[in-house]
Amino acid sequence: MDRADLIIHPKYIVPIVPRDQVLTEHSIVVRHGVISAIMPSPEARLLPADKHVDLPHQALMPGLINCHGHSAMTLLRGYADDYPLMTWLQNHIWPAESEFVSEAFVQDGTDLAMAELLQSGTTTFSDMYFYPDVTAARAERAGMRAQIAFPVMDIPTAWAADAKSYLAKGLALRDQYRHADRIEIAFGPHSNYTVSEPTLSRVATLAHELDAAIQIHLHETKHEVLMSVENIGERPIDQLSRIGLLGPRTQCVHMTALGDQDIDTIIANGAHVVHCPRSNMKLASGICPTQKLLDRGVNVALGTDGAASNNRLNMLSELQCAALLAKVGSEDATALSAMDALEMATLRGARALGYEQLIGSIEIGKRADLIAIDMSSAAMQPVHNVISQLVYATNGSEVTHSWVDGRLLLQDRTLTTIDVDVVGTRAAHWRDQLAQFSAL
Repeated sequence: MDRADLIIHPKYIVPIVPRDQVLTEHSIVVRHGVISAIMPSPEARLLPADKHVDLPHQALMPGLINCHGHSAMTLLRGYADDYPLMTWLQNHIWPAESEFVSEAFVQDGTDLAMAELLQSGTTTFSDMYFYPDVTAARAERAGMRAQIAFPVMDIPTAWAADAKSYLAKGLALRDQYRHADRIEIAFGPHSNYTVSEPTLSRVATLAHELDAAIQIHLHETKHEVLMSVENIGERPIDQLSRIGLLGPRTQCVHMTALGDQDIDTIIANGAHVVHCPRSNMKLASGICPTQKLLDRGVNVALGTDGAASNNRLNMLSELQCAALLAKVGSEDATALSAMDALEMATLRGARALGYEQLIGSIEIGKRADLIAIDMSSAAMQPVHNVISQLVYATNGSEVTHSWVDGRLLLQDRTLTTIDVDVVGTRAAHWRDQLAQFSAL
């Protein structure tokens, strides 16, 4: 057997597949960024490796997958809180973005976002924001795995003047990254209320021709659905189904305002749902019926949304909120079990992004995207059930190590590819600029 690059010896392994399994006294062997063996620790310790890593207090699990966010909006964290969605967007966020969004803004905001993501256990993220070329470059530099959904709208912005420009720039970016190992470029039409039907139809055609993923905000509020019925005579999801935009590579974000007929449409088209519980709660947008969707076989993943509408990019917090919200929303304490929540943040997220064969579980042949979570603190004791503890007792600060493709990105809670001091200085600069703008 070839010499291993890395062998990790944790206290527990939570592989996700098989479901509900927790291994003890087992180790993970990594070669060329791939999980090559899962074996008893006494045997693994005898193998030659460039590095053996002992994690005597940690649970090792797949890296978390954040399926929806707007990374650069970390610079707007806390900028406009406690408003309903459309007031928040139209009166606060969109004016600030019009004034400040630039390559520098996106670079600094993305770096800040990735620092937070890695420190709280996320190894793969999906992003939808302006200057996606900058986001892709920063993700590649930091060593993270990312789906970059380039924005498509009919509204002019600093990045593009019209729908044709959005598509041309996005397609050029997709061509640039067509051979990239960790970066995939997807289509990101914002919503059916900011994108005209001809543009949505064009996206559907191009995505089908290229076998590309599509991510779209959909049924985020009851108001959005009613507005669509008033304006075009049909619900947003029905419009997307009719024009061919819904399919197995479509990621429908939010989906709080759902009737049974809408769920039927999701199932008929094989689309995925991305649930963003904290953002939806904060904006009072509604509750995605996650357990009902899962019961009917819909793949449901998790996302944080942007820090401007969540304030955290913490997927451990997100999966905890998802589990709790499902219970109170359905008045059923058995809804969305701890294992279901973990799957939504890992394997189901991988499935939604089209990465299921690569990541999302600890299995031989998959990429070594892994995180270690310290189980030794007082708040984590006693450990009756590892899976329950990961979902209900963590807050994100317990993440000690993170690897992507077997490359160490977080070691003993310290980032290895991002300088947090520089990130903090740049964030303070933008805070000051935004404060001056707000005072005008």
